Amino acid sequence: MRLERLAAVALRQFYLIRGSVSRVLPLFAWVAVDMLLWGFLTRYLNSVASAGFDFTATLLGAVLLWDFFTRVMQGVTMAFFEDVWSRNFLNLFATPLRISEYLGGLVVSSVATSAVGLAVMLALAKLVFGLSFLAYGLIAAPFLLVLFVFGIALGILGSAIVLRLGPAAEWFIWPIPAMVAPFAGVFYPVSVLPRWMQAVSSALPPTYVFEALRAVAAGKTASLEGLGTGALLAALDVGLACWVFAATYRYAVRAGLIARYSAETVS
Repeated sequence: MRLERLAAVALRQFYLIRGSVSRVLPLFAWVAVDMLLWGFLTRYLNSVASAGFDFTATLLGAVLLWDFFTRVMQGVTMAFFEDVWSRNFLNLFATPLRISEYLGGLVVSSVATSAVGLAVMLALAKLVFGLSFLAYGLIAAPFLLVLFVFGIALGILGSAIVLRLGPAAEWFIWPIPAMVAPFAGVFYPVSVLPRWMQAVSSALPPTYVFEALRAVAAGKTASLEGLGTGALLAALDVGLACWVFAATYRYAVRAGLIARYSAETVS
């Protein structure tokens, strides 16, 4: 892997974003709306609920973490979609660019864009609603890393789906975070789910993140075993997603799908 090629992929995304207000605004606008909406909702719930329970730390904290995960995933898929929409994907791989270098560039782009969204969410949570993630301590950092790695995995997998099925398949990608959220127990303990949903939850890294951070918010100790399980699952998911993308790319090259890319389908 050559770092200059990886950096070139990320630099292209930077130039696209820098020159377009319509690309800059979504980096922070939607997360700001989410934080304000859920923040005022938690403030209302605190005013009508019994004393001693803080909805801000639980609900608003969960929204912040899940939005962060969503931005990480979309940071990868949006960078890939830019190449699809501009019919640039074939041009990229007419160069000596490797799959690992291309995916690395997408990940770097995701780091940059998700960092902007995270900074805006943390600022609003602290300044408007008094929620500081420093209260969770350093234990929150590895859990954020697990969410980040899983977001990268789903972003690469979503890109592979679009690569195989064509640009119209992007509509399969947008709902993925919403489909995962009920199983991951973002806003409630996994114990309230039916058994079959709990079985699915046990295979999802975010499940262990939200269970642990709910425990921390309640004044308990986060499970290091859960952290280890979530980290292992996230690492396996990234490896699997990269393998799927590489296999899909090889199939697309052999079958000539890349050369036939259209606005609808390549099947």
